[in-house]
Amino acid sequence: MRRPFALLPMLLPGLLVAAVLTSGALAANVKIRVEGKTQTIYGAAQPGIQAGNALEALDVASTAGEFHYALTTASFGDYVSQVGKYAAGGSAGWVFKVNGISPPVGADKVVLADGDVVLWYFAAFGPSGGPPTLELQRLPANCYLVQSVNDAGRRTRTTGATLTVDGRRFRASGGRACIGRHTGLVRAVARGAIRSNAVR
Repeated sequence: MRRPFALLPMLLPGLLVAAVLTSGALAANVKIRVEGKTQTIYGAAQPGIQAGNALEALDVASTAGEFHYALTTASFGDYVSQVGKYAAGGSAGWVFKVNGISPPVGADKVVLADGDVVLWYFAAFGPSGGPPTLELQRLPANCYLVQSVNDAGRRTRTTGATLTVDGRRFRASGGRACIGRHTGLVRAVARGAIRSNAVR
């Protein structure tokens, strides 16, 4: 029979990882979505999870969605260098927002609160920064509002957005479109922007 302490060397690495991810923060009830380079990796409809910080939210999602992510250590700290198939490289990589805002600190330093929405996504950056992310909101009478969100969290109605549902496409005018009866989830896409969340 093994003594309880004999298992400690095998359990210690997992305990250390858990301690680093939580960073002493209490878990909050948040929503998460992970948008890949070519498709949604996890949580198009932004399911609820419990996480203490933005990095832990990605870790919880990776377990639920069974996808891989990697951390790389640099002079400024650890950063997410890969999610799924695509690794960061050149001026493109993995970034995150909380409630539409890109925090100026690492993901493990962003303490989450109940109701927060965490978005991880692959983005290419240019002289003016990264691409806007899209947010889709349902309005009465099967109408929808599409907004572009910049890194500071400023929302503006999206021009040139297209809504997709049930194999059909609808052009949004002034960031708004009415699509009639449907059964599937509605999403929005626009050139140069990160695809939206999915809503009924």
